[in-house]
Amino acid sequence: MATIVTLGFAGRTLEALAHYEMVLDAETTFLMRFRDSPDQSHTKPGMEDLVFHATFRIDGTVFMASDVGYVDTESEPVFAGFAIALQMDSLERGKSIFEGLANGGQVLIPLTKSAFTSWYGIVIDRFGISWKINVDSKSD
Repeated sequence: MATIVTLGFAGRTLEALAHYEMVLDAETTFLMRFRDSPDQSHTKPGMEDLVFHATFRIDGTVFMASDVGYVDTESEPVFAGFAIALQMDSLERGKSIFEGLANGGQVLIPLTKSAFTSWYGIVIDRFGISWKINVDSKSD
């Protein structure tokens, strides 16, 4: 299992990435907008240009970032701040962890098969921490 901090910028991910590139010499290694996401079920009207997922590196440390959780420009975001992404190589362990974190929490995206990895889901636990479970398994 690998643990990666992911940052939620509530509609300002592109601005944040440009800032970190300038100030911290960060390197954006991957960027996907909502319009390019293989699963359009999470895209609401007006969100097409926002960032679905980005990966960037600062001096060897990998971070992820997105506007996931951003509702629209007229309402408060569901989530902004940071999330912890857990990259799993076992669906069984991924499901167990997801269910445990969801107990007393809020499921934003159920853990389901994904077009960009084997399985993916987002849950906010009972303490308000956002967790992104990513199962990359060749057998599932």
